[in-house]
Amino acid sequence: MKKTSLTSSLYLTLVYLFFYTPIAVLIIYSFNDAKFSLLWHGFTWHWYQDLFNDNDLWAATWHSLLLGLSAATAASLIGLLSAVSLYRYRFFGRNFLNGLVFILILTPEIVTGAALLILFTLLQIHMGFITLFLSHASFCIPFVFVTVYSRLVSFDKNLFEAAKDLGACDWVIFKSIILPLLWPALFAGWLLSFTLSLDDVIISYFVAGPEFEILPLRIYSMVRSGIKPEINALCSVLFCLTLVLIILSQLSLKKKN
Repeated sequence: MKKTSLTSSLYLTLVYLFFYTPIAVLIIYSFNDAKFSLLWHGFTWHWYQDLFNDNDLWAATWHSLLLGLSAATAASLIGLLSAVSLYRYRFFGRNFLNGLVFILILTPEIVTGAALLILFTLLQIHMGFITLFLSHASFCIPFVFVTVYSRLVSFDKNLFEAAKDLGACDWVIFKSIILPLLWPALFAGWLLSFTLSLDDVIISYFVAGPEFEILPLRIYSMVRSGIKPEINALCSVLFCLTLVLIILSQLSLKKKN
């Protein structure tokens, strides 16, 4: 028994080291006093100073945050209503629509990006924030749908029947019963959508315009000429912000429970 426990602990340790060692190395080298060398030349804050003084980089960061917040909110709203509709109501083509959601998740991003580019070109929509917003909201909706729907199927349907017997209409059932019970899943779907939007490169590359630069494409253009310490510093800041967001979400869900 002890041998099995030791083997499991060792296996988990190796898995976590595989995932987190590159991140730790990236953070450490963001303080390295050398621009191109992988050898340690001393501790410095210089690259973080350059990072916070880069106005173009901050503009791209603000664009990404704005895009992520708006796309995640729109995807959460549409995904919530879609999941509740497919769960609560029976209509022709319901199973077909449910299957289409999973097809969208499995579709390669390069196919989605090319299809959206063709669509926006045919509709003559100017490439920029609007095309990015529509694209990011579109590929985030299935993930919100799956997260919310998996929570819905665990509900006791007798709750809705009891509410109807007490005279509650569909809107009251949705507002007073479904939405409070779905809050953790909806929040998780929003966070997932925000993360997917924040780091998307492939689809954004197809539908982004020259006037609205976002952070993932900015980083992609920077690393094409080599990994610079500024990029290490930027990735370290993003990782810390993500960590803070996860901690806050866990505390929020803990208080909710």
